[in-house]
This record gives sequence, structure tokens and C-alpha cells, in this order.
Amino acid sequence: MKIRVGFGFDVHQLAEKHPFILGGVNLQHHSGAFGHSDADVLVHAICDALLGAANLRDIGFHFSNTDERWEGISSLVILKECVALLREKGWDIGNIDAMLCLEAPKINPHIPQMKMNLAWAAGISEDEISIKATTNETMGFIGRQEGVVAYAVCLIEQER
Repeated sequence: MKIRVGFGFDVHQLAEKHPFILGGVNLQHHSGAFGHSDADVLVHAICDALLGAANLRDIGFHFSNTDERWEGISSLVILKECVALLREKGWDIGNIDAMLCLEAPKINPHIPQMKMNLAWAAGISEDEISIKATTNETMGFIGRQEGVVAYAVCLIEQER
């Protein structure tokens, strides 16, 4: 068995009256992330981890923010596409571990639904996905609630 590990990172600005979508869940909050797609930093970080592990470049290479096909699209669709790219190369996902960093809203109540959404899009079990969250202790752009950050690592495997 051949295994590889990937790392992903994403950051988006927050703005008043934008939807705040994390892990495919629309969170009720006064501000949200904005970007070309639905700006789901959690899914974007996971996609970069998966693509990086398989040496398939990054999310921007495959899903350019200048391509109208991806404008406003659910990032879960992008995750499904990334998983298809991995599977074309013979890779399977072993596990995904992700960390969100933001001051508000509280993420813990939404983690079960996020895991369900991610498992569906990635074609894996919820038991193979870990999601955690922390604050930035009110420091920096995260502490001022100007942005949100996500980190992800994954393990992929391939039969030799």
C-alpha cells in the first residue's frame, strides 16, 4: 500500500450580510465569508489537502476564480470533483482532519452536519472525518472577526 499525506489552508474575508457557509452548513451570523464560489474555507482547505497529497496541484488550478462555471457554486460540488480527480489516479481517502479558526459563531453544534455533508461529498464515512474549531483569542484579523481560516490534513492511499 502506498500512502501520502496532504496539507491544505484557506482564508477568506468576512463581510456583513454575506452567507457564512462552513462544511456545507449555512450558519446564522451577521457576517459571512465571500469569494467566487460559496467561500467555504473548510471545504477549500480539504480540497487543497487532497489535491496536494495526490500531486494534482491546487484548488485554484482546477477551479479558477475567473471561471464562470464555479461562480456561486457549492464547495461540496468542488470537493466531489476533487475526489473524482483522485480516484482517476487510483487514490482513496484514508482520513481528513480539519481545524477552523474563527471567533464566532460557535461551530461545535454544527460539526455533526458538517461531517455528514463532507462524508457525502467525499464518498467516505463520517468516522474518517475530524473537524475541530478554535478562536484566535481576539487577536489579529481573526480576533477582530474580519476573516476565517481553515487548515486540513489528509491521508490518501493507493494499492501498489
